[in-house]
Amino acid sequence: MAWNKPNPDDRSDNVEKLQTMVQNTMKNIEEAEEAAACSNEEERQRIQQKNHNREVSIEAMRSEIKDESEARQNGYEGTIQ
Repeated sequence: MAWNKPNPDDRSDNVEKLQTMVQNTMKNIEEAEEAAACSNEEERQRIQQKNHNREVSIEAMRSEIKDESEARQNGYEGTIQ
């Protein structure tokens, strides 16, 4: 039986990945708001709730970006094995 070796933890591009995720989520919010303009009240409420959840996620991602950026500035080398 072969043993599975986990991949090394490579965080070297986490900041960039998180920034892309924030941009994509913001785009989803904008598109949902456009769709809400043509939706009934029930659907608008669902869209508003989803957008609220997206905004909460954006805040969390921005916090993680800050943490990752600080780790990078403090000498984080990017790969843990």
